[in-house]
Amino acid sequence: QVRLVESGGGLVQAGGSLRLSCAASRNIESFNHMSWYRQTPGNQRELVADITGPLITRDLSTKTTYAESVKGRFTISRDNAKNTVYLQMYSLEPKDTGVYFCYVDLTGYDPAWGQGAQVTVSA
Repeated sequence: QVRLVESGGGLVQAGGSLRLSCAASRNIESFNHMSWYRQTPGNQRELVADITGPLITRDLSTKTTYAESVKGRFTISRDNAKNTVYLQMYSLEPKDTGVYFCYVDLTGYDPAWGQGAQVTVSA
């Protein structure tokens, strides 16, 4: 079982920055996907950023993808030593407001979701 604990959400003015963290209870070196999703009221969770692991990509390298709406502003990264996935968010806009969930799919374990972190961007 993998447990995830998120931190770093909050209230920020438009144009500001935030960094979300997602700490896993297990080693994250071998993974299929590490992702961040965003959910707004009345809508489904949308994929914001994803790192696909080498066992999934065709060329055995990792691959990073972003939603068009956040390209150039958000960066997903991981720190294996800390078993943590990050989402660095710059130039935040009110439309980025929502609850952000991390999703981690480690090799050999069932995928897990974080508890969610509220991000509110004021105009």
